[in-house]
Amino acid sequence: MITVETPVAAVLGDHKGKRAKIEEKLGIRTVGDLLHHFPRRYVETKELTKVDELQPGEVITVVGEVVASDVRTYTDRRTGRTAYRLDTTLTTDGPRLRMSFFAKGRHVAEWNARRLAVGRRGLFVGGVNAFRGEWQLTNPKMVLFGEGPEGGPGGPDAEDVEAELDALGALYPIYPLTSGVESWDLQRAITFARSVVDEVPDLLPPDVRDEHGLLPARRALDWVHAPDDRRQVGAAMKRFRFEEALVTQLVLARRRRALRDLGARTRTGGEGGLLAAFDARLPFELTAGQRTVGEEIERDLAEPHPMNRLLQGEVGSGKTLVALRAMLRVVDSGGQAALLAPTEVLAQQHHRSITAMLGDLAAGGMLGGAADGTNVELLTGSMTKAQRTGPLSRLATGEAGIVIGTHALLEEHVSFFDLGLVVVDEQHRFGVEQRAALTDKAGTPPHVLVMTATPIPRTVAMTVFGDLETSTLTELPAGRAPIQTNVVPLAEHPGWMGRVWERVREEVAAGHQVYVVCPRIAGDELEQGGEDAPADDPGAPGEDTGEKAGEKAGEKKAARTGPPLAAVEEVVAELAAGPLADLRVQALHGRMHPEEKDRTMRAFAAGDVDVLVSTTVIEVGVDVANATTMVLLDADRFGVSQLHQLRGRVGRGGLPGLCLLVSRAEAGTPARERLDAVAGTTDGFELSRVDLEQRREGDVLGKNQSGYRSSLQNLRVLRDEETIVAARQAAETLLDRDPALAGAPELAAVVRDMELSVAGEYMEKS
Repeated sequence: MITVETPVAAVLGDHKGKRAKIEEKLGIRTVGDLLHHFPRRYVETKELTKVDELQPGEVITVVGEVVASDVRTYTDRRTGRTAYRLDTTLTTDGPRLRMSFFAKGRHVAEWNARRLAVGRRGLFVGGVNAFRGEWQLTNPKMVLFGEGPEGGPGGPDAEDVEAELDALGALYPIYPLTSGVESWDLQRAITFARSVVDEVPDLLPPDVRDEHGLLPARRALDWVHAPDDRRQVGAAMKRFRFEEALVTQLVLARRRRALRDLGARTRTGGEGGLLAAFDARLPFELTAGQRTVGEEIERDLAEPHPMNRLLQGEVGSGKTLVALRAMLRVVDSGGQAALLAPTEVLAQQHHRSITAMLGDLAAGGMLGGAADGTNVELLTGSMTKAQRTGPLSRLATGEAGIVIGTHALLEEHVSFFDLGLVVVDEQHRFGVEQRAALTDKAGTPPHVLVMTATPIPRTVAMTVFGDLETSTLTELPAGRAPIQTNVVPLAEHPGWMGRVWERVREEVAAGHQVYVVCPRIAGDELEQGGEDAPADDPGAPGEDTGEKAGEKAGEKKAARTGPPLAAVEEVVAELAAGPLADLRVQALHGRMHPEEKDRTMRAFAAGDVDVLVSTTVIEVGVDVANATTMVLLDADRFGVSQLHQLRGRVGRGGLPGLCLLVSRAEAGTPARERLDAVAGTTDGFELSRVDLEQRREGDVLGKNQSGYRSSLQNLRVLRDEETIVAARQAAETLLDRDPALAGAPELAAVVRDMELSVAGEYMEKS
């Protein structure tokens, strides 16, 4: 008896080794895997395929009709003998396509001519090329509709599959494939599997199906593989998308409940002296949004289970202030708080700005320090052993209430007296394992606050899936000026580059400063990874990971054709000797010694540098009020979220900002569309949706960021938001009623398998 657990070999056979390819390359091991390998699209068999513009080398799949089929002779140059060729013309709802089939004997050519007789239709797959003004379909594979001639002689076309039109239905499924496997190989195997498998387990309890109007599993499988119309496809996919969403939501919901059961120390603020003293010294009023989010965080911190909250807000919306107030509340509760930053530049910037905001409250126990104060430590990878000794001691004894650092905080010898809150700045720059290494340093699970200025796709996905509670700052504090963003399209207007540098000179002449951002450091290396690089592999602990990770990822990229990408060292030399010759131009990048980087940033902040030519090391946290303009060279090499982050460095001092996106990308390309989207809006949340639509959601449950293969098979986070929300509600209801899912054993088994998978292991460390 064949079931969904039966090895797939039982229904595949092994014609020309295709079974091994299907098993290994497509990951199909069981009959159930095969049945759940869904078509990626369908071709209308009753209508000729509408073919729009063709591109040479393009592989197409079309339904066409034979309108000419002629046997011709020619002389084989190798043997000098007469040979035969069948020339066939195929019509579509668009251009006609020529096909040629070669045969050694006339009887083979004539038999093929009968198979491809005028008026016969079929499904044809092949590459198209132009030859003498005509489009040709090269080496086509085909499924011919209707009965063909009997007694075929074999030959090069004998493997083509013939099928009755009635057996195919109105829609022919086209499956995701691998080399050496055709769509009809899978279609035949799946058709056979559906005919011999009697029982298909249904993961969804009947009441869930009824409530949400979902098909039973067996009918959904029949409709997705052999639909009569598009309506059946839609109904089948509605069921499978909900099923996938429900399983994912159950995993997340059980994880949330398990975390609640672990418990955490409540951080109610005690007497609240430190936070109250800080609030009393603020020279401005908190925005309404900052007050609301602060209250949400305070309620979370007072709960006996860990907070797991995402704080979203535009660049400059005051997220750091909200996070600092949360840290002070934890310190008032007798605990400690750690802020994890992705780069040393940002860690140093946070340390300077936070100690400046706190004033003498950051010098607790020291001469001149406030009575209610605490110590604020900095810990980075470039610090010497002697420099680390004091901060490490004060963290271990509890003397230091706040520590700000990079991956150096994750090292084994770093210990805390009572770590109560972990704040992660720009969470997409850290791997799940790195974040887990810090939270594991607490005796009981600490509260976690994640900050991001523009949710990258994976963050959006995790938010929609409900793994994080979400707070959003929508207001901008007073003093934030609008930023004008323009694309400088060098592909159409190469002469505009000169105007860019004139505009830079005008800003400097007005007493302002300018950033120039490049994707590379030097001309002898490939580009930095930027946001399209694997963001979850930031390097070893203790490194200045934000930039070095990009450099490592860049080394793996293929060499880029066309003009070389802009590099900091080359651009500095060119500008200093050319269009900006009399201005103060300096470089900043990740290869510089930390002290030199810090010295350069301080000089820029002090106004001693007119133009700072940098890599993305200034992407987050760098705050220079007098910087009004940013020029992004080869801007198409950066991701949407990264571009938005970068331009947020200007317009911070009440002066209008200008961001110029310089690119050679041609109009209509995806790269240019990204730039146009960034230029078209300053709404970071709208841009995060654009980013998600272009780059997908990544591995929602695991460690992978966007651009990697999604762990979602049928779901798409933006398209299926309503389904995901409904599935979350259904998951909570199921678990409230039956925490062990004992009443739905098939569903429980799938959920358990996911929890035990690698994805589940990484999710637990999120």
